[in-house]
Amino acid sequence: MTTPSFCLADMNLPDGNSLDLIDELTNSASITGEWILLTAYGSIPDSVRALQLGAQDFIEKPADDARLDMAVQRAARSAKAQRRLTFASASQAAKYSVEHFIGRSERARETRHMLAQIAQAEFSALVLRGETGTGKGLAARILHYNGPRADGPLVEVNCAALPEELLESELFGHEAGAFTGAKSRREGLFEQADGGTLFLDEIGEMALGLQAKILRAVEDRTVRRVGGNREIAIDVNIITATNRDLEAEVADGRFRSDLYHRLSILQIVLPSLAHRIEDIEDLVNTFVADFAERRNQRIDKIPQEVWNQLNDYGWPGNVRELRNVIERCVLLSRGNALETKWLQLSDAGSARTTTDGDSVCFPLNGTVKLDEIEKRMIEEALRREHGNVTKAAGLLGISRQTMRYRIEKHQIDTATF
Repeated sequence: MTTPSFCLADMNLPDGNSLDLIDELTNSASITGEWILLTAYGSIPDSVRALQLGAQDFIEKPADDARLDMAVQRAARSAKAQRRLTFASASQAAKYSVEHFIGRSERARETRHMLAQIAQAEFSALVLRGETGTGKGLAARILHYNGPRADGPLVEVNCAALPEELLESELFGHEAGAFTGAKSRREGLFEQADGGTLFLDEIGEMALGLQAKILRAVEDRTVRRVGGNREIAIDVNIITATNRDLEAEVADGRFRSDLYHRLSILQIVLPSLAHRIEDIEDLVNTFVADFAERRNQRIDKIPQEVWNQLNDYGWPGNVRELRNVIERCVLLSRGNALETKWLQLSDAGSARTTTDGDSVCFPLNGTVKLDEIEKRMIEEALRREHGNVTKAAGLLGISRQTMRYRIEKHQIDTATF
C-alpha cells in the first residue's frame, strides 16, 4: 500500500477523532505522512495536542482557501523532504552495513561481531584504535548507520588537519565579531551533530588546551561558541579514532587522562592487514569489482603472479594502501586481466617478516630498511607476548623505558596485539 504524502482530515470522525487516530498510528509505528486537521470547534488543548503528535497544521473551519492551499503545499514539501531523508538514511545503512568490514579471518569476524553488538547500544563515547589505513572511518560509519541514531547526522572532522584555533571554531562555532573575519554567527560541529554522532578522527593529535574543552562538552553535554556567553545543550554521541598509543600519551603528559578515561568507555581495536593476510583475496575481489564497475570495465582475471606479490607484501599502509594499489591496476590495465606491472609495491613493505621458532628472518637484499627491521622486531615481540610491553622488552633484552620509546617512535599500537 502506498503511503500518502499528507492527510487532510476533519477533527471529528464517525467513530472517534483524528487526534486519537494519529496517536494510535504513531504507537503502531505506521507511516502516516503529514497531517492537516480541520475543526469547527478549535480549542487550545486540542491544538497543543495536535502539534505534540506531529500534525503539520491545525485549521479552524470555515478554512480560508489561501491558508488551506499554503498548508497543503507546506505539508507536501515536508513529506517529500522526510521521504528523501528516510531514503538517504536507508541507502547509507545499506552502504555501511556490518558486512562491509570485509574478510574471512578470525580477526575480521571478531571485529564485525563487535561492531554489530556495539552499534545497537546507546553509547555516549567510544575509541577506535588501529594503524593508519585499517578502516577506522569505515567502522565509525558502520556504528552510526546501524545504530539508534542512524536517522541523525554524522559529522566528521580530522583533528590533525586543522590548527588549534581553527579547530576550536569548527567544533564549537563562533559568534559574530568573535575574531577577525568572523562576520556572522556560525554553528559548530557539535551543534550540527545534535541528535546524531560526532566523529573526531586523529584525536591523539589534539592540543591539550582544546582537550579540556572537549572534556567539558562531553561531560556537561553543553558547548559555548567562541565569543559567546551562553551554554547550548547538545545530544551527541562521540566516536574518536587514533593510531597512537593513548595510554603512553597519557603517561607522557601529551593527552589528558580524564579525557582518555571519559572517551574510552568502549574501545574497538582494528587489526592491521598484516595480521589478517587471509582477507586479501576477499578485499581484492571486492575492490576490483567496484572499480571496474565505476569505469565500465570488465576485469575477470587476476594472474597468479599478482596474488603472489600481494600475499608476500607487508602492507604498511594496510587496507587503504591495498585499495589504492587495486584502483591503479584497474585504471591502467588493458584487457580483462589485472596487469602485474601496475602493482608497483613500495620497498618499505616488499618483504614480510618470516619466523621460524625463536628466529625472525629478513632478506638481505636492501628491500627492508633498518628502521623497518626494528619496527618488525618490536611488533613480533609484542605479538608473541600478546601486547605485554614489559615481557616483550625482556624478550628483546631492552628496558621497558627503551621499549616504550621505540613503540612511540614507530607509532605502534600495542592494543592490536
